[in-house]
Amino acid sequence: MYEDLKYWYLRDHKLFRTLSFGQIKQLCIITGFKKAQKGEIIYFSASDLPRIFLLKKGNIKIVAVDEDGNETIKDIIQKGDLFGELTLEADIQSNEYAKVLSDDVAICSFLMSDFENLLLRNPSLALSYTKFVGLKMKRIKNSYSNLISKDAKTRLFQFLKDWAEKEGKQVENKVVIENYLTQNDIAQIICTSRQTATHLLNEMETNGTIVYSRKEIIITDISKI
Repeated sequence: MYEDLKYWYLRDHKLFRTLSFGQIKQLCIITGFKKAQKGEIIYFSASDLPRIFLLKKGNIKIVAVDEDGNETIKDIIQKGDLFGELTLEADIQSNEYAKVLSDDVAICSFLMSDFENLLLRNPSLALSYTKFVGLKMKRIKNSYSNLISKDAKTRLFQFLKDWAEKEGKQVENKVVIENYLTQNDIAQIICTSRQTATHLLNEMETNGTIVYSRKEIIITDISKI
């Protein structure tokens, strides 16, 4: 059963569209498959066997930990996204982990060494992977530049806009987002205190811009943020 799941998961991913039926079947041999529940830790960057992960279902947060033990959410991983040792180099200096946010997730993974060999054998896949990772790194870089140049309120607005664009569902003239983040998560993403994030969200509720609950966030008028 898992072999069939792995095949369809890989075949449907845009990164592997250049591979033939036989090549994807071979890829299944080196691919791990895992299901995980909310709150589960998927990986630590200091692992002896570095891996590349492909998220097929659910949401995951990547958390960076500094020398003082302070945690910052580095990225939110969504369906179809890659995470792990994407540069194909084990970074012993970094200290981060991945944690499941949604009720359940499905993940495919590759040992970094196996994935490197796969790229060497398939130049077209290597080119696709380079573009895929390049776009991801550009997005992360842009998010960091926003943190530096904008205040907390503007960062929150931008985050909600991006979230709505990626995962929001249009219901009449409103946008509904399934809320799998705590207020502390949101605070870490926009690099502010929980108190500030809570104050800003409450202010948006008072103004009628959003309706906030633990299960969903309703943006009443996306043009107002």
